[in-house]
Amino acid sequence: MPSTAIRHFTYDSAKAELIATFVTGRRYLYANVPPEIFTAFGEAPSKGAYFNAVIRDTFAYRELERERR
Repeated sequence: MPSTAIRHFTYDSAKAELIATFVTGRRYLYANVPPEIFTAFGEAPSKGAYFNAVIRDTFAYRELERERR
């Protein structure tokens, strides 16, 4: 199901880093995200709800340069 908040996300398993791109174009890298969290995020019926409940206030993050269109 498409998300109204999250445009797309990627995961680097070697670094355990999740990059989330929001519909606003803002991008954030979340560090030390276990692979099972990424898998559950991908399978969640509501990406935004899962992100807010499990990822947002749990993992260290930094904002990346905005995605260019």
